[in-house]
Amino acid sequence: MFLVDQPYISKFLIKTIRDGNFRIISTPNARELVNDESLNWIPEEEAINLLKSSSSHPLYSVSENGLHWIEQYLKGTERAGQISVLKDKFKFRELIKSIFTNFYFKQVSLGEIQGLTSKQVTFPFVIKPSIGFFSIGVHIIKNEEDWLHAKGELQPEKLKSIFPESVLNTSNFIIEEFIYGEEYAIDYYHDHEGKVVILNILHHVFSSGKDTSDRVYTTSKNIIAKHKKKVENFLSIVGEKLNLKNFPAHAELRIDDHGKIRPIEINPLRFGGWCTTADLSGITLGLNSYDYFMNNKTPDWEVIFKDKEDKLFSIIVLNNSSGIDAGRILDFDYSKLAADFENPVLIRKLDIKQFPLFGFVFAETSQHNKQELHNILTSDLRKYIILE
Repeated sequence: MFLVDQPYISKFLIKTIRDGNFRIISTPNARELVNDESLNWIPEEEAINLLKSSSSHPLYSVSENGLHWIEQYLKGTERAGQISVLKDKFKFRELIKSIFTNFYFKQVSLGEIQGLTSKQVTFPFVIKPSIGFFSIGVHIIKNEEDWLHAKGELQPEKLKSIFPESVLNTSNFIIEEFIYGEEYAIDYYHDHEGKVVILNILHHVFSSGKDTSDRVYTTSKNIIAKHKKKVENFLSIVGEKLNLKNFPAHAELRIDDHGKIRPIEINPLRFGGWCTTADLSGITLGLNSYDYFMNNKTPDWEVIFKDKEDKLFSIIVLNNSSGIDAGRILDFDYSKLAADFENPVLIRKLDIKQFPLFGFVFAETSQHNKQELHNILTSDLRKYIILE
């Protein structure tokens, strides 16, 4: 069944729920977001009883905000415990420290950060909220100058967000050693037996060594084929530790030049946030990840990428990197943006005054035209912004 919550649900996912006659929990937030009586709504109390009686009943949370509902109504269940470990980055590091015995990490409170000197930390390192989302409060620290800058940014008044504490809680931070290698985001699920089923692998590209933004994610047949096996092996270890079954997730990890995997985090009960990565594969490749999870299906990559073997499929996150306050922005020129892409399959618009971004682009790009992805990666988006 599907648990729907703020801030967003896509038309593609609503259609998937309708076409598959999948159950959707009738919470107040879900009803506010989805006005469609034709869907297979299940009363909250019935859903709670069903989920309590079966820890492995398939459940997909459209938004991280939905984790609060699980914490409230399913507290004490195996599923709630699994989510708690995966959502809290410190607990996750504790879970896997036997695999990565020399990996340095520690937890500090927000109040302790200002008093930490450079002699009490080891460069380079990353500092981020123990319970975080959307790269908010994440800083890569390579030297004393970076550390002083981060301290200036890690102030309570600068860390306010639209997300509830179950999604983003800046009371505690984790300091951990910097992980080298290329970063990848993976949509997958553990089937009814616990086996890992990969649904997508996307290369998270950065503009520089200090970039922590979520601007460009790209997938292709080659990317999936190159990393699928070793990623499956690693995620299987985590699944066995937590007894994950019928459990969707979105992992972020880095792979170095020697093929060694170092995990960053695993986001429980969902694929990429804001209906992005799963919608990308569904809209561009016909691989509907929601349907695959609910029906325990495994992708046939040869069929999925037929006649698209040399194409790149990307999500462009239009975060406001312009430095211009949202209150001064009148509009965003999406037509001008579309003209800068070879094949902008879908441009999903959002209101910058309501959300922390202008929206998303789902793009199909030829191998010879990678420059368009680099251009948007390094753009501050000012060319598309219309001021009041």
